[in-house]
Amino acid sequence: MSHLLGFSSDLPWWAWALMLTGVIAIVSVIGALFLPDWPSDDFAMGFKAEPGSTEFVEWSSGFLNSPIFQGGEATLLQNGDAFYPAMLDAIRRAEDSVNFEVYIFEPDEIGHQFIDAFKERARAGVEVRLLLDGFGGMKLKKRYRDELSEAGVKVSRFRPPSLRNLVRFYRRSHRRAIVIDGKIGFTGGAAVSKKWKGNVTNEHEWRDSMTRVTGPMVAGIQSAFATNWVYCTGEVISGPRFFPAIERGPGPCALSVVSSPSDALQPIRLLFWVSFINARRRLRIVNSYFIPDQRLRDAVVERARAGVDVRILVPGNHTDAVPVQAAGRSYYEELLAAGVRIFEYQPAMMHAKTAVIDGSWSIVGSANLDERSMELNEENVLGIGDPDFARAIEEGVIVDLGRSREIQLEQWRKRSIFQRGLERCAKALIEQY
Repeated sequence: MSHLLGFSSDLPWWAWALMLTGVIAIVSVIGALFLPDWPSDDFAMGFKAEPGSTEFVEWSSGFLNSPIFQGGEATLLQNGDAFYPAMLDAIRRAEDSVNFEVYIFEPDEIGHQFIDAFKERARAGVEVRLLLDGFGGMKLKKRYRDELSEAGVKVSRFRPPSLRNLVRFYRRSHRRAIVIDGKIGFTGGAAVSKKWKGNVTNEHEWRDSMTRVTGPMVAGIQSAFATNWVYCTGEVISGPRFFPAIERGPGPCALSVVSSPSDALQPIRLLFWVSFINARRRLRIVNSYFIPDQRLRDAVVERARAGVDVRILVPGNHTDAVPVQAAGRSYYEELLAAGVRIFEYQPAMMHAKTAVIDGSWSIVGSANLDERSMELNEENVLGIGDPDFARAIEEGVIVDLGRSREIQLEQWRKRSIFQRGLERCAKALIEQY
């Protein structure tokens, strides 16, 4: 074989075969990890409807195959000082079940409050289920998991490090799905760690939000938990205990979108897209990891050129992911040139994930605006048609913009060659963030 290849070697044919197999394996792994998914055509058509209107929700529901939830309440909880007490109070009042899924869980001063609450409720006879991502929850070591299990808490991890998970390990569960007694739900950007505590009084306290829902909308969050739980444990979460019958009533009209990397539809990307293209007056996007694909960028650019007031809020110099920020910044010039206004939050890490369209339709949940959330991670979001809820988000955005630095196009064009190079390098690894 070596003579056929044009050079001599003492290696036997089987050694060359092994080497060739190794090269093919390496190329395949690099392609799977770093090359983008199979290209697809740009989105087109869609529909035209007032965001948050009955028509908008019904048409979105039909296309995305997502149920409509009518009624209940949605409450925005800004920063740890608001959402941690609300979450802990709901857990401590649980009478039947606590289903709790987050990406990060650290056994620090905040984590121990949740651990103690879980154990106390489990010992009182409440069914407590804790589902953590195998990577994001790595700091909750075995001794803590054993303590919880001994107290009666059912603990499971989504794809923990192991040989059988090797080819899937980079596909994580990033969901925030917390449900108490099937009646109260929480979702948003936060998880369990002391970095989320406080109210952004210093650079170590992250800016974030969670949404508390009651009524029919809770079922959407419960579904996000239940699908991952059955995948990890085989236990089916169903029936009136977990999905109590609640009739539609006055209140928000909402959709719940639960996505998985096995879903070629990529419903969260489509929900953002159809929401963006229908903006008529103003569009507010707040996201911690902002690397929108071409289709979402085109939607934002087209709306800005049509006169919609588009403002985007992202982290500033306080970020836990410099490569992500660099990749996102590579799109600033394109967006700014179209009239989009971009702001970078200054006081601390900004980790919120919200969008508001025309002051009536809001999207909240776990998803970032990047390829990982759209194509690789398990995510869950709620689309909520409620002007009062949208107003609460927009009022928070106004405060945040006052603590941010606006990026100016001409100044941005003068950035250094080094920074431009960093942006290009970061974009090459876009699916790994």
